[in-house]
Amino acid sequence: MNALTKTDFHFDGQTNVYKGKVRDVYTVKNDLLVMVATDRISAFDVVLPKGIPFKGQMLNQIAAQFLNATADIVSNWKLATPDPMVTVGLRCEGFPVEMIVRGYLCGSAWRAYKSGVREICGVKIPDGMRENEKFPSPIVTPTTKAEQGLHDEDISKEEILKEGLATPEEYELLEKYTLELFQRGTEMAAKRGLILVDTKYEFGKRDGKIYLMDEIHTPDSSRYFYADGYEERFVKGEPQKQLSKEFVREWLMENGFQGKEGQQVPEMTDEIVKGISERYIELFENITGQAFEKVEGANIAERIEKNVSDYLKTL
Repeated sequence: MNALTKTDFHFDGQTNVYKGKVRDVYTVKNDLLVMVATDRISAFDVVLPKGIPFKGQMLNQIAAQFLNATADIVSNWKLATPDPMVTVGLRCEGFPVEMIVRGYLCGSAWRAYKSGVREICGVKIPDGMRENEKFPSPIVTPTTKAEQGLHDEDISKEEILKEGLATPEEYELLEKYTLELFQRGTEMAAKRGLILVDTKYEFGKRDGKIYLMDEIHTPDSSRYFYADGYEERFVKGEPQKQLSKEFVREWLMENGFQGKEGQQVPEMTDEIVKGISERYIELFENITGQAFEKVEGANIAERIEKNVSDYLKTL
């Protein structure tokens, strides 16, 4: 199965390269970013040993659709998608925090709540809540943006301001944009019979202006429930039917892996890899309402290099 897990491009005017867990970001002339969504997959802050065919294409195309659909709320970094796996956009100075927004109590927040925690990132959570219960209104629970190999840490608004990671005026805008983007994402999801449960946004500055960066509303950065049957499952205390990569985390946990020291990633057989790829296609089609068209070919890297180089020549 053909998957792109490594890149080594040398674009004209290239000045830097950063390789994240999933994306490889090439800087051109210190002004543009070429963001390649690889087929790598991460969970518990660990990159798994095998790539997932078509995952990068799916994530890139979902993100492009949502960036286009939210540009009226806040300007974003995207200029073009010259390849199904690539977005080219403006280089911004990123805020060193990720803005997490939660509409429902689940995932890591539920795990913390179940252990007795009643405050996340300075936000108080009432007693008596149940797993997958909707909050009275969405809550913003930021995290630090950790260096590669380190875990992101919860951080409160007060700590962000105290540490000078954003000014009070900037933070006010970051929170405003976060909630407005989440509302738009919620409305778009509802049209697809989905519930946008939680997600994250990254922002940066360019020429004094705040821009939305990176991907948004993809299954790597967001969690969705199917709306149909949500209430019934919630009342019965049953697990929700999810559209997210939580199924990957669950498979890992069932096989004794949570990213902790000394734990081994379970074997990723071809069957497991194919199954994850098929689930991502299901995610794509449900989130976008479009049939997924696989862009196939033996040499993915060659195709990307040509498409991006051709696009950069037009600028």
